[in-house]
Amino acid sequence: MTIVKVFVNYKESILNPEAQAIQQALGRLGYENITQLKVGKTFELTFSDELTRAEIVQEVNEISDRMLANYNMENYTYEIIESEGIS
Repeated sequence: MTIVKVFVNYKESILNPEAQAIQQALGRLGYENITQLKVGKTFELTFSDELTRAEIVQEVNEISDRMLANYNMENYTYEIIESEGIS
């Protein structure tokens, strides 16, 4: 089985009020050395062994573009973890 972790975050040009609120709250708690905080989403997809790595990459990009990330506001990256015997 192959596990793919997809990380979706706002683009640099998009304001993220949730991240701003958390960063301000951390500052009030005394954590003032944080210069940037990002809030995003993580998805974990498990693929069967029937697909090649190239097919997995193609599907991950299609799924991310069509469903997981809003192209106008968000970027995504992913990490492919190939593993045997995951239950």
